[in-house]
Amino acid sequence: MEFSQYAVDNLMYITNRPQLVCVEGQGMWLTDNNGKRYLDYLQGWAVNCLGHSPQCIQDALNAQVKKLINPSPAFYNEPSIKLATLLTDHSCFDRVFFANSGAEANEGAFKLARKWGKVNKNAAGENRYEIITFDHSFHGRTIAAMSASGKAGWDTIFAPQVPGFHKATLNDIASVEKLITDKTVAVMLEPVQGEAGVIPATREFMQALRTLTKQHNLLLIADEVQTGMGRCGEMFAYQLSGIEPDIMTLGKGIGGGVPLAALLAKEEIAIFEAGEQGGTYNGNPLMTAVGVAVAETLIAPGFLQSVKDKGDYLGRELTKLSDKHGLAGERGEGLLRALKLGKDIGPQIVDKARDLQPVGLLLNSPRPDLLRFMPSLNVTTEELDQMIALLSGVLTDLDC
Repeated sequence: MEFSQYAVDNLMYITNRPQLVCVEGQGMWLTDNNGKRYLDYLQGWAVNCLGHSPQCIQDALNAQVKKLINPSPAFYNEPSIKLATLLTDHSCFDRVFFANSGAEANEGAFKLARKWGKVNKNAAGENRYEIITFDHSFHGRTIAAMSASGKAGWDTIFAPQVPGFHKATLNDIASVEKLITDKTVAVMLEPVQGEAGVIPATREFMQALRTLTKQHNLLLIADEVQTGMGRCGEMFAYQLSGIEPDIMTLGKGIGGGVPLAALLAKEEIAIFEAGEQGGTYNGNPLMTAVGVAVAETLIAPGFLQSVKDKGDYLGRELTKLSDKHGLAGERGEGLLRALKLGKDIGPQIVDKARDLQPVGLLLNSPRPDLLRFMPSLNVTTEELDQMIALLSGVLTDLDC
């Protein structure tokens, strides 16, 4: 297929993109309109947890599309019930609301927390609505999600922001405590800050945060849009710290490539009344049937242990690569990892790796001084080794 600039220009500009069109994908590999193949370490920004076009998703879509696509959320449907049961059976939560994107799930979390703060007022009988989030956090691109996010510059792009969000410092419990007021209702965090450069919350911080929120009768909200669904080696990243949040949001990996997200809550927190939360496609059986296929794959015996093992292997290989090329080390959890470059050459590496011949390598640089790796959870050791070899060649070419 020939690249057409005219056709591409019919799409609204939102970011700079390379002059190629993705036409096919299988596992860890993408193919463009010229037939060139790429080893894909973006995987839709951690969306394709089982790689491109896995057989289980193909089968789920093919079977469900012949049965029922969209009865409307005014009725129950079988795949949504089954997926909700799988999620609650393997988490600390009791209730699930399905959405289409992580940002939408996070919007639901804000609403649920504020609803809870209206029911559970402060000592003066006033509604509690303020939510403490964190510097450098990323919760989505809606106005409220941008207001909750701690990404630099986002407070002015579409000002005025939604009020009521205050930013603490990750892994600094004192910074959280000093922001608590009689209007505070919740603390929300990503167990690993992905867009910030793969910065994990420490086990000790997560445990201290859970203790602090209980002391002040605050909700703890885990944004697991990127870290959930096996990405960090457990089904959900909060499980790494041995704590239980009150609310959790999921997106990306839950659909394995299709638009699906979820808002989960403990029974006593799930207090929406009729008409307060909804969505035209929430719990759509076509999407939740895929979610069932993904979840069943992840909970199969040995799968999550393989994610842990490959995550450890990737971490070791990135450390070796860092030592070989004089870089600044690696960090992360499971198969969400970063290579710290020590200098602002990330975008150069991304471009040069993509342009390699005969096969390209797709990488992500959320910060100019590091690379982020988000392979499929069923990536092979051979594909990890191939990526390391290709990246080492790029670094050598750049005199690193």
